[in-house]
Amino acid sequence: MARRGAGTLFLPRLSLLLLLCPGGTLGCASVAVDSPVVPLGSAIMASCTIQSELCRSLERGNVRITWMLDNEPVAGSQRRGAGGTEVSNLTLPQFNRTQARLWCCVEWNGTKQRVGMAEIRAGYPPAKPSNLSCVLNLSDYGLTCQWEQGADSHLPTSVALKCAGSRAQAVTGCTPQGGRSRCTVPRRLLQLYRQMEIWVSATNALGTAESEHLCIDPMDVAKLDPPALRSIQSIPFQTDCIRLAWEVARSNAHMELQCELRYRAPEDPAWALVTGIIGQAGTTQRCGFLFGTRYHFQMRCRRSSARGYWSEWSPGRNYTTHEKAPTGKLDAWWSARPAGAGRQLEVQLRWKAPRRREANGRVLGYRVTLSPRRRGRDPPAVCNTTHTQCDFSAPAGTTRVYLSAYNAAGVSAATEVVLLERKGQPLAGLRAVPGGERSLWVRWEAPPAPAAAYVLEWQRVPLAPGRCSACWQMERDGAATAALIRDGIEPFQRYNISVYPLYKDAIGVPIHTAAYSKQKAPSYAPKLHLKSISKSDAELCWDPVPVEMQNGFITSYTIFWANSTADVSSATVNPSLSSFVIRELKPSTLYKVHIMASTAAGSTNGTSLTLVTTVLDDIEIQFLFLTLALVFVLLIFLLICFQKNGRVKQQFWPSVPDPANSSLGKWVPAELQQVRLP
Repeated sequence: MARRGAGTLFLPRLSLLLLLCPGGTLGCASVAVDSPVVPLGSAIMASCTIQSELCRSLERGNVRITWMLDNEPVAGSQRRGAGGTEVSNLTLPQFNRTQARLWCCVEWNGTKQRVGMAEIRAGYPPAKPSNLSCVLNLSDYGLTCQWEQGADSHLPTSVALKCAGSRAQAVTGCTPQGGRSRCTVPRRLLQLYRQMEIWVSATNALGTAESEHLCIDPMDVAKLDPPALRSIQSIPFQTDCIRLAWEVARSNAHMELQCELRYRAPEDPAWALVTGIIGQAGTTQRCGFLFGTRYHFQMRCRRSSARGYWSEWSPGRNYTTHEKAPTGKLDAWWSARPAGAGRQLEVQLRWKAPRRREANGRVLGYRVTLSPRRRGRDPPAVCNTTHTQCDFSAPAGTTRVYLSAYNAAGVSAATEVVLLERKGQPLAGLRAVPGGERSLWVRWEAPPAPAAAYVLEWQRVPLAPGRCSACWQMERDGAATAALIRDGIEPFQRYNISVYPLYKDAIGVPIHTAAYSKQKAPSYAPKLHLKSISKSDAELCWDPVPVEMQNGFITSYTIFWANSTADVSSATVNPSLSSFVIRELKPSTLYKVHIMASTAAGSTNGTSLTLVTTVLDDIEIQFLFLTLALVFVLLIFLLICFQKNGRVKQQFWPSVPDPANSSLGKWVPAELQQVRLP
């Protein structure tokens, strides 16, 4: 039985081998398609022909042909062909795959056997290459070109860079490798100083596309080597002019060039550019440099024909111009108060460091004197400091001090600071709005009298360690009605701002405002405390949020309360208040209460407080205790009265005679008297 079963299983396997052997598959079935490469989405027609006499395992039965596209069955038609063949035709109206295998199958012993296959690819003609550009490298005179290939065609595409001389046929200059969109044409295929035609050709099974043809002289697209800066010096001394010497690279020595020079100081936001420098080597002169300033210089060149590419910028060279004594006046601000029984004046003087154009180098320090310099002699200094603030004492009645800055080259002219009284008219109005996350716009209404200038003071609340106690700036335009302040401004911090109008003979009384450059929700909400409670009211109190945690102006507090039935109520409280009474509560009920602090930019909830209302109010409890006390007193009073008053006592507790003392108690019947006890 085992041998018979093994023999039965062996026969189908042997027939399958005969069907799929080279003599069977290759000679038994053939698959033909109209085209192995088609446009994506187009129709495909295929046919499968089975020669039954060559398929030894199929001779005895009917041949049934089916189709599969990859692993999906598709339906075709079948007919008998010439010479005893079986033919199946298949039409796919829309082929939407980029690559697939079409299988011809026959059914044998209840299973499908693949006997033929055709591989089909679909895609698009190649896209037109664009943005072709080329650069000639003078080190090896190779022409490197790059382009944009365009959309993927989904088909194998060959790309080549073609070039042709004025009288030569087109040749393949180079072929990009690894799917790149760039390659280099070697020197032997180039014609320098002559026009050449260059383009990109992309070809696949569906067509060919070419880029726009680029007609260039390779030397016109040469990228030169950068020049070298040799020396920089000031000319003549003590002026703002410099002379710079340079020379071109050796590979560019035979060309006429035009060059550009750029320079900037570390503080400059952009480069200053000098154009129109002609020549192969030489010097160039430039004026307008700041004194005592370090500059960074670079240079680049290209062919003077104004074609081709600029070289890379040369290696940088630094140069520091010579210093000069500071110039200009210093912005100063002060406060003064009497001291020493009115014989001294305590002065706090502050000033701004000179601007770069006025500093003329690195400022080494500042001097404050009580009199100006006369006949080249410096008066004694009450302050000699490297800071921009000085506290000193001056004799009472001092109305002027003199401030000067100095560097290694000299001392500036003294700035006269007049200590005016603060009694002038104030501004008509003041407000501040955000100018950005780290700036504030301060706007004011001009005072009735014309002002010569304005001083703005601001300080963070609360004062942060390591920051100016009162930052300030001066607006010298008396017609100004706004100023932007940036120094020390940070988001989510409050700043108190004061503005002083400056008059010719006095300082105006300041007016004040507060502002934030940016607001957000408070860092936390206050903690609620229960101050008192009754059966229908609960008084709550809280401590205000500290200024540094408010992150903005508190616009309101909102109190929320809810009982166990989730009946939520709320009330909005003015931010100036720190207590609130919740009314109309239910007696003997548990409530959850919390507070929310809000700014214009958001809100923050506090922790929850649990409270239980009483059964009675305090007045009701007092009335109950009073009633009980009155009842108790009345009872005591009645007891005393009963005890003292016999008539009343007789009415409530009458006297009852003792039966033992009655005549009936002493009476004995006659019969009982004659009986004698034994």
